[in-house]
Amino acid sequence: MVMLMAITAVASPFLDNVTTIMLVAPVTIVVCNRLRIAAQPYLIAEVLASNIGGAATLIGDPPNIIIGSRAGLTFNDFLVHMAPIVVVIFAVFVLSARWLFAGSFQYNADRVAEVMALQERRAITDPRLLARCLVVLAAVVAGFGLHAVVHVDPSIVALVGAGVMLLVSRANVSEVLREVEWPTLVFFMGLFVMVAGLVHTGVIAAIGTWALDTLGDDYFVAATALLFGSGVLGAFFDNIPYVATTAPIVEGVVAAAPDPQTGQALWWAFALGADFGGNGTAVAASANVVAIGIAARNGHKITFWQFTRYGIVVTAFSTVLAWLYVWMRYFT
Repeated sequence: MVMLMAITAVASPFLDNVTTIMLVAPVTIVVCNRLRIAAQPYLIAEVLASNIGGAATLIGDPPNIIIGSRAGLTFNDFLVHMAPIVVVIFAVFVLSARWLFAGSFQYNADRVAEVMALQERRAITDPRLLARCLVVLAAVVAGFGLHAVVHVDPSIVALVGAGVMLLVSRANVSEVLREVEWPTLVFFMGLFVMVAGLVHTGVIAAIGTWALDTLGDDYFVAATALLFGSGVLGAFFDNIPYVATTAPIVEGVVAAAPDPQTGQALWWAFALGADFGGNGTAVAASANVVAIGIAARNGHKITFWQFTRYGIVVTAFSTVLAWLYVWMRYFT
């Protein structure tokens, strides 16, 4: 379990947590089937690890992309400010896994021998293609890190990388386009149109003014409210639409901050709460829904409450540790 969690958490900041789950979950199911053990605890642990690890970078978790574009924060900004607490929280999560998932660990020597007999290299049918694709992936990650220097948006870097990947893999473009989540993209288009409508009609400004009047000039209280409020609301309303709707309000509060460091602290509190709130329930983040779908198709059904009873615990200690981090780094 720790190995699968670590692989997921390390990959999620660079591949985004949904993609990582789509890659790791099928492998987990194969191994668990060979061991004849329930795959649900391992899949849940991976999803929680992916949401934690994905918080470390601009592209690791969809809410970060929305926050980064709204606040003008770069890939390196997220790496410097988010990655340290992500490492700490992931370490705590690993240590707590033995207690959280107690009773899920079963050992049978014969079944383990079956798994160890698998030849993992046989899964790679084209090593040269793998090498070319890894070079493109490394170039894209480097582009994300340098986008503030070369003044190229991360979205352009990602699209160019996708185009180059199509060229080097000689994939069928029409087949690839059919795999794109068009309904999800249309959903986000509609969501952003709705948010823009709220901005232009003055609803967002009114809420922002109310928030400023309520909080006064105590920005630590504002950061605390953003962090814990985002953790709770993001868990029940899905953190992507929650962030898309709330980001303009946060932007208004940040604009009134007395200095840039305080303003950035509010953005980081907002991002940490929204990202870790994604672990709160089975429907709080896209990675959760994807993993539950993969599990159901392979005969390992994960119920809403089976996931949520673990997610709430992880969200609780993650947000508390994140709050301590924000307080120590930005307000003391």
